[in-house]
Amino acid sequence: MSTNDRRRLLVMDVDSTFITAEQIELLAAHAGTEQLVAAVTERAMRGELDFAASLHERVATLAGLPVETLDAVRDEISLTPGARELVEACAERDWPVGLVSGGFHEIIDPLVAELPIARVQANRLEVVDGELTGRVSGAVVDRAAKAAFLRSFADEAGVPLADCVAIGDGANDLDMIAAAGLGVAFAAYPVVAAQADLALPGPRLDEVLAHL
Repeated sequence: MSTNDRRRLLVMDVDSTFITAEQIELLAAHAGTEQLVAAVTERAMRGELDFAASLHERVATLAGLPVETLDAVRDEISLTPGARELVEACAERDWPVGLVSGGFHEIIDPLVAELPIARVQANRLEVVDGELTGRVSGAVVDRAAKAAFLRSFADEAGVPLADCVAIGDGANDLDMIAAAGLGVAFAAYPVVAAQADLALPGPRLDEVLAHL
């Protein structure tokens, strides 16, 4: 079987990879905490902070936001150029695609509902009486969870890890990038670009197809 005939599986990060923005920062803008949250996000993506702890810190600033803010933020989000084309090209080849995110199901799921994406794993925001509590429900999707998602998805789809592609931009993506046969740093932080098999500067996500 030639390289071009191999059935692949793609797993992608969401924020600043599949979409152009950081969900938590858009939410924080509505809470008046964007500057604080953006600074923490930057340090977490550079690998300077524990991701789970940093997420709890950032989500705490969202306490009291009405749940309708999630709809407003979703409307502010754009897919990265080439993201839709990449997913559709994979679907044509019968290559499964998954998204794994330190962001939130409540925003991502409706955003990608019409795209041929097989699995999504993300965090969930706790809501009580129509307001965000400033907490997440369940375990945080951190770098170890992203790698575990890749492995379980590959096993479920019957695709060897050697034929898996992981794409991300931040330190939270390093474990899945290391686990995949092809780890791709997309418009990534230097710590990620240095450890990936392939570094793409962007701006189009479907540029990865030329390397498959």
